[in-house]
Amino acid sequence: MKKKLLLLFLTAIMVLSFSSCSGRYSQGSYSDQNLAYNGESYLAIDENKETPTDDETTATFSLKVDTAAYTNVARYINSGNLPPEDAVRTEEMINYFKYEGKMDFSESPFAIQTEIGPSPFNKNNHMAYIRIKTKEIDKSKLPPSNLTFLIDTSGSMDSYDKLPLLKKAFSLLVETLGENDKVSIVTYAGSSGVLLDSVSGDNKTKILNAIDNLTSGGSTAGADGIKTAYKLAEKNFKKNGNNRVILATDGDFNVGISNTDELASLVSQKRDSGVYMSILGFGTDNIRDDIMETLSKNGNGNYSYINSVQTAKKVLVEELGSNLFTVADDTKAQIEFNPKSVKKYRLIGYENRKLDNEDFTNDEKDAGEIGAGADIVAMFEIELSENQKNLPDNLFEVRIRYKDPGKTESKLITKTAGKSGIKTHPSTDYNFACSVAAFGHLLRKSSYVGDANIADIIALASENLGKDPSGYRHEYLGLLKQYQRLSDSK
Repeated sequence: MKKKLLLLFLTAIMVLSFSSCSGRYSQGSYSDQNLAYNGESYLAIDENKETPTDDETTATFSLKVDTAAYTNVARYINSGNLPPEDAVRTEEMINYFKYEGKMDFSESPFAIQTEIGPSPFNKNNHMAYIRIKTKEIDKSKLPPSNLTFLIDTSGSMDSYDKLPLLKKAFSLLVETLGENDKVSIVTYAGSSGVLLDSVSGDNKTKILNAIDNLTSGGSTAGADGIKTAYKLAEKNFKKNGNNRVILATDGDFNVGISNTDELASLVSQKRDSGVYMSILGFGTDNIRDDIMETLSKNGNGNYSYINSVQTAKKVLVEELGSNLFTVADDTKAQIEFNPKSVKKYRLIGYENRKLDNEDFTNDEKDAGEIGAGADIVAMFEIELSENQKNLPDNLFEVRIRYKDPGKTESKLITKTAGKSGIKTHPSTDYNFACSVAAFGHLLRKSSYVGDANIADIIALASENLGKDPSGYRHEYLGLLKQYQRLSDSK
């Protein structure tokens, strides 16, 4: 009898413990599926729904160039696993790539291009492809930098794909710096500490030695590190320079503030300081993608996931301007569809970037920061009016609102997309972006996947690789084929 009572007691404790753990991930911003992924956490995504223009003609969202989702998805597939659905942010996958069509710039730092063609999801629908690009800036003309490297040296970083890869990534960045640039280093584990304070960029030996000597151990006081890094960045502030904290971490904060809402509040307080934040995510297992996305979204920054030295080179060397040198603050996009031309529309991705329509003209509302040479694509699946031969010329209007860095008043640029933009045979860029969008739908098991299948997605990508000077589109094609093999084996 005693044994039975003991067994019942232990069973009850196990049930209560499991319920408690499940509750941690099913409330707030977490998704239940996170429990299956080695402690990794992702912000939940509620996929955008199809919207009739009779109900609402306008969509508004924050423009931002994060690319972390693509390399994280690639990590999963290349290791023989499918990613959790909430790890797939389709807009970040599309924006991982550079697009090759020439753009016409006016006095604005932005150029806008639109194109309309067949939908990969439904043969009766179309896709609206909207490309927004900022001017490239010659690296020799970039302003001097005040960079504060905020490096996680806690015990969770003790893995080949975390601290060792982090050292190689920062070494690539250091090699690009000059005598007018300044580097500070803050490390954090159980507490934070200043390793270097405003060292000249041409003193590479001192900076590289400091990075090379980093070791991991202890708990993770991430919030304390953030406070120390901002304090140092503000002390060394360069007027008219590039002032930025670069946080490198797996996001596993476990000492002090670790709740996403509290972290959002912490970095939001620094938005008006003129110091930007870039997040570099590292490693497998225990990744707190939800924390890194939150910090990026609320800290005037961007978020990249580094899974290899090649990715580090892409983010910190090849795309240095777009990732580290801001040319537009609080950048918002608003698309208004003509209900006489478009019956329904659906925004692809940007679920966690959506804004209320009235926020578009509210200069107090925070939005995305855009760097020099950034290449951003937004896509909508649209259903045109039934009488397509007599469509009005105005299909939709693209509006971009932004602030010059450090300014408080926004500027507006617009572009109208007419029916002349409808193409039976769209551009290589359009088709490639459609392939990535469709792949995102497959990975998310979207209810809107429709006719899209992996064979057609592979064909669409392989026929639209373009010049691809860095080989990233070819790598994507290899990723699709790996996904196909993985799917066939399950």
